[in-house]
Amino acid sequence: MEYFIEYGLFLAKLVTLVVAFVFILGIVVSAGSRGRKGAGRGQISITHLNEELDEMRDAMKKAIYDKASYKLELKEEKKRHKQEERERRQQARRGAQAGAEQEENQRKRIYVIDFNGDMEASDVESLREEITAILELATPRDEVLLRLESPGGMVHAYGLASSQLDRIKTQKVPLTICVDKVAASGGYMMACLADRLVAAPFAILGSIGVLVQLPNFNRLLRKHDVDYETISAGEFKTTLTTFGEITQKGRDKVKEDVEEMHGLFKAWVKDHRPAVDIDSIATGETWVGVQALEKSMIDELMTSDECIVNACEDADVYAVQFEIRRSLSDKLGAAIHKGLDVAVQAWLKRTRDTTYYS
Repeated sequence: MEYFIEYGLFLAKLVTLVVAFVFILGIVVSAGSRGRKGAGRGQISITHLNEELDEMRDAMKKAIYDKASYKLELKEEKKRHKQEERERRQQARRGAQAGAEQEENQRKRIYVIDFNGDMEASDVESLREEITAILELATPRDEVLLRLESPGGMVHAYGLASSQLDRIKTQKVPLTICVDKVAASGGYMMACLADRLVAAPFAILGSIGVLVQLPNFNRLLRKHDVDYETISAGEFKTTLTTFGEITQKGRDKVKEDVEEMHGLFKAWVKDHRPAVDIDSIATGETWVGVQALEKSMIDELMTSDECIVNACEDADVYAVQFEIRRSLSDKLGAAIHKGLDVAVQAWLKRTRDTTYYS
């Protein structure tokens, strides 16, 4: 038995050293190129989703219809396009004389953006640029549709991401948020800002809670006669640390901070979704879409694909994406960081009892 214990400790030390080495390497590589001019700049790309949908529909028709039917369909399609183009030109001519009326009759625009959240909500870098670009043109007659996927992460990072979405609401542009897989914790903090929140039937939502956890190696260090010194000013400058001794006073302070942050989180959700019974849902639990609908946590059951296809019937729909230009060393650092982040999130996921498998 002692052999297995010693072997387990050896593996734990080895894993700790490898993770620390990879983490430090990622930081060094990322920092090396951070100061370069233009390293953080990127470019915006716009895709007209109506055209993509039309191309997909045409490809299906070509494969399924017989030649005669397909030619007839093409002829009718061209006729419709000509009529629409003629109407647009006439509208443009009238616009010179009645600009306000033209704007009133203008076809609605829907801007589609994506947010794939990690522990640090790093997608906020692109999100802020995309929102800035959209708000240059969007009016209250238009709409922003956000496809959101996030299991949550750091409070301050998701607070910033939520503030970016609040810019859309400040300009009174309607905001629809679609969740296909998960919007939990910080992800739900963002989701509840929606004017219309939709989710797939088995998407995971909720986890309205706050978590602080970290390993502590103090006893292991003491066992091997290793001293760890921390010099700080301020009674609560250090509370929970990885290598220092944790006191009951420090635990109590962290618990107090966690409870306070949880209260702010609950108030945020209640403020933006007043229909929910906040005390019954702010337990840290998660629910699937069909359950979340019953608890007024969402407004409708629907996938993002359905939302976009339906939107294309009555509006011009554009996918907006800001791609940040990164150097090779930046990409390497980001890949290492992403790998570590995925590993940590997988470990956290396994510690929760609310994970379901089929």
